[in-house]
Amino acid sequence: MDDESQEGNLGLGETIPGQVASSSKNESWAKPTHHISASGAPKEAMNINVEGRHLVSPLQGFGQLWQKTFRIRLSGLNKSPVEVMSIWKANFQKFQPPENKFYPTMSGIKPGEAILIEGKVPPLPGMPSILPVATGVMVLYADDGMFTVMNPEGHPLCGWNTFSVFDDEGVLYAQVQEQSRPSDPLYELFFRFLGSSAQQDKIWLHVLTQLAAYFDIHEPVEVTKTLMDPSVQWSQASNITKSAAIRTVFYVLGTPIRWISKKT
Repeated sequence: MDDESQEGNLGLGETIPGQVASSSKNESWAKPTHHISASGAPKEAMNINVEGRHLVSPLQGFGQLWQKTFRIRLSGLNKSPVEVMSIWKANFQKFQPPENKFYPTMSGIKPGEAILIEGKVPPLPGMPSILPVATGVMVLYADDGMFTVMNPEGHPLCGWNTFSVFDDEGVLYAQVQEQSRPSDPLYELFFRFLGSSAQQDKIWLHVLTQLAAYFDIHEPVEVTKTLMDPSVQWSQASNITKSAAIRTVFYVLGTPIRWISKKT
């Protein structure tokens, strides 16, 4: 399943077989913005590493650039790509692993809207997921059959994920495609040597498996990984100063102090 091979890119702005386009492409793209706003997110969400942050592409990342494609065959499902995508969007939070909490704004998965994320990751391979990370994404593009989210500064990865449902020669597929680099040297260390890459993969394996299970389909997830650039970008090493992981740990440790301050 971890086979590395060269596969035609199905990333942002490229054609996906059977892709369903919305009636207006202009309405499908987020409006140009310098900063992310998560003002419509639920109050219980931890909005400490998203509000006011810039979006970052792989060009602004530090580590190796990877493209990962996760795809599941929805065999025998008598629904259109639009119907499946509608269900996926409506249950996007429900299909996540238990340790991850996704908080879309009240507007849902629409262009320009933020999705706050609270997750837990293991400090080392084989250990339980105990370290908190609060981050998020912004919906860059969304139509009836797909949507793309882009990461803000401080997120473990610089890049985007595209979620799509399409018909390929009579077979319905659901797919997640990630194109990204680890944001800073610490994230690169964890992703390359300490198991964070596999931990990240488990998220999309879980999501696609849960989506298929919603329709009582039990198929294996096909995984293709392509190393697009093996080099690191030392010019981006200073990204560590905005690390969501580091900032979240200190924020959580400071909770008692904030509580006492409110009482005095």
